[in-house]
Amino acid sequence: MTSLPTRFLLGSTVAAALSVPLYGAFAAAATGSASAAVVTRTPSPQTRADLAKAMRGEAFANASYRLYADQARREGLGSVADLFERTAATERDEHFAESAAMAGLVGTDAANLRAAISGEHYEANTMYPKFARQATEDGDANAADRFSEVARDEGRHEAAFRTALGVVETGRGTVPAAPDVTAHQVPAGPAKVHADRTKTNLDTAMHGEAEAYAKYHLWGEHATDKGDPDVGRLFKGTGEVERQEHFAEHAELAGLVGSTRDNLSKAIAGERYESTTMYPTFAHRAEKAGDTDAARMFSGTATDEGEHARAFEQARDRLDQDTAASSS
Repeated sequence: MTSLPTRFLLGSTVAAALSVPLYGAFAAAATGSASAAVVTRTPSPQTRADLAKAMRGEAFANASYRLYADQARREGLGSVADLFERTAATERDEHFAESAAMAGLVGTDAANLRAAISGEHYEANTMYPKFARQATEDGDANAADRFSEVARDEGRHEAAFRTALGVVETGRGTVPAAPDVTAHQVPAGPAKVHADRTKTNLDTAMHGEAEAYAKYHLWGEHATDKGDPDVGRLFKGTGEVERQEHFAEHAELAGLVGSTRDNLSKAIAGERYESTTMYPTFAHRAEKAGDTDAARMFSGTATDEGEHARAFEQARDRLDQDTAASSS
């Protein structure tokens, strides 16, 4: 069990123990390399596990910060919204991408589609149906309905990816169009579920959806760069459903978004943890294992996260000063 701060968990101000296995498409990296880094050796098992944890955290930060940016704009705090959006972009396009490259996440289009099929199949047939049954047992009917609906969506995603894989492997047929996306707005508010088990399952689901979005974005970029824009559009469009619909709907039920001040405080806690504890620990273990490239990357990311924490602290301080000035 890994003790994580609020960046990795629901909106509690106290870190809780959480152990989340990586499923299906997210259980193991495909062979190959991404363009964000050059890997000179295969990382050790411990380093690969740390890379997986890093990717999961960075993807969750990216998706969460985008919702926090929306809330800041609702409160008329454009500069804070811009800060959240810039930081979200860094988490996905630098930190997630660099860890993905080190882990060899991006393979051929066929390998990436197979990984996506495996993950969607697990979610559609095992994870979400289980979560729906448990939510029903615990009296959270709204969550049960949501889990069941998402399970059906994931089944459709699996079918589309299977069709695309057939086209890639045979050169015959048509890659399905990207699914339509209806962005779900998540205003600040408390959790809409009651059972601890439902809250834990929502947290697991949010992390999975955020990671699917980040991975599908990378796989979509890879497909487009390699001359297969139809597969690229399918990956990216499906990823947007995972983030703008599934992640957002789970986030509303979980009460992920608070006031902008509360969101800044949660972000600060997460960035501090990563900069002072998580990434330094990963860097030390990687160095000890002889994974010097990974150690260097983890150390650089720790520095970045420290800068993010300071930027969020400054934004919170300015917000407090403005509040005090307006009330005096």
